[in-house]
Amino acid sequence: MLPAAVGRSAPDLSGIVPGAVASATSHFFHHDRSCLFAATFKASIRGMAAIEVRNLCRQYRVYRKREGLLASVRGLFHREYETVLAVQDVSFRIEEGEMVAFLGPNGAGKTTTLKLLSGLVVPSSGTATVLGYVPWLREDPYRRRFSLVTGQKEQLWWDLPAQESFALHREIYRISETDYRRRLDELTEMLEVRRLMARPVRELSLGERMRMELIAALLHRPDVLFLDEPTIGLDVVSQRRVQEFLRRYQREQQITVLLTSHYMKDVEALCSRAIVINQGRLIHDGPLAAIIDRFSRHKIIELQFAANQVPQQLERYGTLLESRGPRVRLQVERHRVSESLAAILAQSEVEDLSVLERPLEDVIAELFSTDSGHAGAGA
Repeated sequence: MLPAAVGRSAPDLSGIVPGAVASATSHFFHHDRSCLFAATFKASIRGMAAIEVRNLCRQYRVYRKREGLLASVRGLFHREYETVLAVQDVSFRIEEGEMVAFLGPNGAGKTTTLKLLSGLVVPSSGTATVLGYVPWLREDPYRRRFSLVTGQKEQLWWDLPAQESFALHREIYRISETDYRRRLDELTEMLEVRRLMARPVRELSLGERMRMELIAALLHRPDVLFLDEPTIGLDVVSQRRVQEFLRRYQREQQITVLLTSHYMKDVEALCSRAIVINQGRLIHDGPLAAIIDRFSRHKIIELQFAANQVPQQLERYGTLLESRGPRVRLQVERHRVSESLAAILAQSEVEDLSVLERPLEDVIAELFSTDSGHAGAGA
């Protein structure tokens, strides 16, 4: 991910560039020069998808430690392992300039997939290309063309102002002074953090730090941006600022973005397409709105009864979500909506009614809390 002179010994940057940058830098200095020409040639092919994944799998072998002293002693001579299937036979294709949501519960394999596409992890089987490069070969040209931002890891120096970290990025990515100043001015203005540049990172709020992380990731103007929960822990105002920036930047620069997030507001605000993964398997790839059509088993009926006359036993039609005076909200199974409405209208006078889809967040939560997602993999 981070460029360096070929043949130069790898300096110890673990205490200088923490988080994702340090881990990527440690690999960079030991790349395979023989792959450089092949990767450059592949990247020149026209019409190639920005990201193409085919039958990608990643397995981990995890040591199982049993409880107790005797079990610990036994483990010294006979260790037990189990295989964790983090990613199982995942395939998808993302075109240049797309912004795609990558959804799944904790442990579904989202972050592992992003690590595979970033070249930080080698797959057990399967293939993938990003901008024509095989990520885990870690060619220098590829590292200059993508960025990975995670909401739970930082690449900025904690005790120094963010501008010092940006200066390091300029050297790492070999950005000219003119381009560096122009890009830094653009990004700090868009993210409204210019007045914070000289303040130590530790003194910034979580939202301010995330905006600085985005600047660090975009200084070298990557063609592909991987975002792993960029708004985790942020308040509503900070989330909205990040959303607005990403929407504007992606529209103006036409970069390819793969976004993971547990906040459906992020997803709905930024993406029209979603890839859903559960238990390491891909269960949906298509329009975001199609998730509701495919996986939601209920609809919401909102009713306002005349003369404040609310009928009794509405629960027999579905789940009573809310009842305030003459207004009632019912959650009804999709196939029973017409039947339930006909029965209610036959016995009561209704002034107003609406039939709504359930919120995407509720549908996603229900999908991940049941086995329906796994069962739907073949749907």
